[in-house]
Amino acid sequence: MTASTADLKITWEKLPDDFILDEEPVENIDQPLLAAALREILEIAGLIVAGILIAPNMGICATVDSKLVIKAPDWFYARNVQPLENPEIRRSYTPNLEGDIPAIVMEFLSATANEEYSQIQDYPPGKWYFYEQILRVPTYAIFQPATGRVEINQLNSSGKYQSQHPDPNGRYWIPGVGLFLGVWYGTKAERTGYWLRWWDESGQMLLWGAEMVERERQERVIAQQQAEQERERSSILAAQLRALGIEPEA
Repeated sequence: MTASTADLKITWEKLPDDFILDEEPVENIDQPLLAAALREILEIAGLIVAGILIAPNMGICATVDSKLVIKAPDWFYARNVQPLENPEIRRSYTPNLEGDIPAIVMEFLSATANEEYSQIQDYPPGKWYFYEQILRVPTYAIFQPATGRVEINQLNSSGKYQSQHPDPNGRYWIPGVGLFLGVWYGTKAERTGYWLRWWDESGQMLLWGAEMVERERQERVIAQQQAEQERERSSILAAQLRALGIEPEA
C-alpha cells in the first residue's frame, strides 16, 4: 500500500522474513513493568478483543522514500489488526498493511530525554517526526517514571501534535482506546513509584489482578463480619425473649 504526502513517498511493506531486527536491551527494569501493567489492566477488564494489538518495544515499520524505517515505542495500541497464520509469530507491525495506524504510542523516558522529542526529518527520522508526520498516530504520550510527569500530545487539524491539558482529575481522555489515562503512585510487585493507569468513563479506576483479589478478599471479610454481627444480634434478642418467658422461634 502507498500513501503520499507533499514531500514524502510513504509505502507500507511487510518486513522480509529474513530481516534481522536490532535487539537492543531495555534501558531499565521500569520499562517492561510499566508496559505490562498497562496491558494487564485492559486484559482483566475484558477490553482486549480480536483485532487489538498491544505491544511493548515492537518495531513499527514504514518505508519512506524507498528506505525502511523502524521505530519501537515502549508501548502501543492498534485496532483492526489482521491475525497471523499459525505458527507465524509477529516480529513487527506495518500499519495500513496489517491493520490500523496505532491509536496511541507511548515512550517512557529514562534519566535524560533522547530521541523521544526528535523532529529530525533526514533518514533515519526522529521518533516525534516519525509518529507525527509519517505514521500520523493520533496520540503520543511521553511519560517520565521518575517524576510522574506525563505529556499527552494529540494531532490537531493541521496534522501537528498539540499538548493536551488534563481534566479536573488530572487525567486525559484517549479517544482511540475509549478510556482515561492518568498517573497513580503506589506499589505493584517489586516497584514503588509512579505508574500510568486507566480509568473508565465514569471515573472508576480499572484494577490490576492483585487489586481485584484483594478487593474480593476484603468484601468476604466484610460479609463475614456482617454475618457474625447478625448472629450476635440474634443471640442477644433470643436471650432477651427467654428472660421474658418467651421461647424464640427456631
